[in-house]
Amino acid sequence: MDFLSVLGVILAFGALIGGNYLEGGHVESLLNFPAALIVIGGTFAAICIQSSFGLLMLSLKRLRWVFVPPYISLEDGIDKIIGWSVRARKNGLLGLEPLTDKEKERFANKGLQLLVDGAEPETIRSVLEVEMITTETRSMDVAKVYESMGGYSPTIGIIGAVLGLIHVMTNLQDPKLLGAGIATAFVATIYGVAFANMLFFPIANKIKEITRKQATYHELIIEGVVSISEGENPRAIELKLKGFLAE
Repeated sequence: MDFLSVLGVILAFGALIGGNYLEGGHVESLLNFPAALIVIGGTFAAICIQSSFGLLMLSLKRLRWVFVPPYISLEDGIDKIIGWSVRARKNGLLGLEPLTDKEKERFANKGLQLLVDGAEPETIRSVLEVEMITTETRSMDVAKVYESMGGYSPTIGIIGAVLGLIHVMTNLQDPKLLGAGIATAFVATIYGVAFANMLFFPIANKIKEITRKQATYHELIIEGVVSISEGENPRAIELKLKGFLAE
């Protein structure tokens, strides 16, 4: 669980609600179903038009990353590669075969399998780089979906505001209906801007951050596996891979 993400959401909406309360407002004034329907429904509709079904489903799945990110440890990756290197030096590349069933991380498992199969270093690098680039590109496409939602949301909030004002103008003769129209107008704008800046853009940036870290991990695995294939000394491999930890 990413507690910073949870804390961020709590602080964002706490600040919004708390600020409204300190200004003399009430929580009920921020709860407006028509405004929420316009902003959320309109934003989701725009994304449905923009995205393919597969990308939309992947985007919903990757939303989990914000609060439960995948475990990525460069240190563990280095330890894993060094262990493989030492074993390969003692028992040969075929000595790594028993480890293929135990390695659960998909990318590392693929690299390990290529080693056991005796693939050439350039072949290993080529195969793994294709998968790394494809995975990174797909994750960046997911981030762009949430960036687009952040772009659409404020504009659709303005549409909600205009609809609310139209409702007000058509009911000027009935003061009882003015309040609801004005509330929809202003609350829709708040929803649009708040969702964009407190949810959609931060979600996009979080996914980008995880994607970059995942890409670095994949590069580390590629360099390590290729180095083992080339028969480099475990100590030399360790020194090379520790460069990925440099700040």
